[in-house]
Order: sequence, then C-alpha cells, then structure tokens
Amino acid sequence: MSNLRRGFTLIELMIVVIIIAALAAMVAPNLIGRSDEAKAKIAQGDLASLDTVLKLYRLDKGAYPTSEQGLMALMSAPGPGREPYLEKAPLDPWQRKYLYRCPGTHRSASYDLSSTGRDGKEGTEDDIKNWE
Repeated sequence: MSNLRRGFTLIELMIVVIIIAALAAMVAPNLIGRSDEAKAKIAQGDLASLDTVLKLYRLDKGAYPTSEQGLMALMSAPGPGREPYLEKAPLDPWQRKYLYRCPGTHRSASYDLSSTGRDGKEGTEDDIKNWE
C-alpha cells in the first residue's frame, strides 16, 4: 500500500483561482449594463400593460382616471361582483410609482404615463414614456 496523498497543490489551486478571476473580469463589464437595459424593457412592457388596463377602465367608467385619482383608481372594482383592474399599486422596476397625468400634455385628449428611470428624476434622458 502506498502512503501517498492525492490532492491539489497550492499552485494548482492558485491557477484555478486566477483563471476564474480572469473570466470574471472579461464577463462582468458586459453584464453590468444589461441590468439597466433589462429594467428599461420591463418598464416599457409595464407601460403597455397599464395602457391596456387604462383603456378597460375608460370603457367601464366612460373616462380615464383623473390625475388626482391616479393609477390607484385601477385598484377599485368596476362594479359589484367584479375584480379590480389591478391587485396592487404598480411600481416601476426601480420600485418607484409610475407618473400619471390626465389629461396629458403629450397626447391630445388622453394621458401621460411614464417612469423616471434609473436616476429617479423626471425629465432626464433615461425616462421611459408612453408618448415616445
């Protein structure tokens, strides 16, 4: 019987760690920007869904919710025995409320719906809007 121990040497472990670090250094920069891109796409999808829900609201009630009512109006049932339009308050992917104005200033006789984007400031280039 041989008393030799089999295992990894310190040098072999260091080589594996260096390879993993090199791979992470090459992949990480490509993934960092993708998160914000993905969140912007989710917000665009949310705006499209909210547009549909707002149209249903208008069909039932005859008008869009006012700016004062906001999107919270979508959480009420349209009538007895019916479910609310939304179960919970809609938040954008950055966990902030969507901005809603009715009547809107960008679409005649309709509404403006937007997200302030990553920076949380209205009127900046990362805003996601239903009128563009």
